[in-house]
Amino acid sequence: MLLGMALVIAAGAAIFVVAPLLAMGGAGAGSLPVDVTLLGDLKRRRLVVYENLKDLEFEFQAGKIAPQDFQSLRANYMGEAAALMAATQEAEHLKESEAMIEREVAARRAKRNAQPVEDYTCPACGFENRLPVKFCGECGARITPTARKD
Repeated sequence: MLLGMALVIAAGAAIFVVAPLLAMGGAGAGSLPVDVTLLGDLKRRRLVVYENLKDLEFEFQAGKIAPQDFQSLRANYMGEAAALMAATQEAEHLKESEAMIEREVAARRAKRNAQPVEDYTCPACGFENRLPVKFCGECGARITPTARKD
């Protein structure tokens, strides 16, 4: 009898622990998306420093921190905030530069694709040479490039 009750309690505890793990319906409903970009991380760190500054001001006003300690901690936090702001501006500039580079690469690819492509297929053996060459890599015959018909 006692063993039966212990088994029922153990089974109930196991179901209680495992049930949320097996529930697929609400998976991730209460979680926020995580911003793992450099810019997002810098902004998060800057907000933490601002919060620390507010807490430091509150502690100083409450009389829990000596004026000398307050000044040194405030100077440290302000320096860290300034460094994070500069890093944020640099990251935003870098992001703009990367976007400009991507646009330039896309423009060059479009220009290259618009130009006629030369075909380096050997007229003697039919081997398709991948690189621009004067002689066939398979049989050695002279190749004259022709415009490819795609």
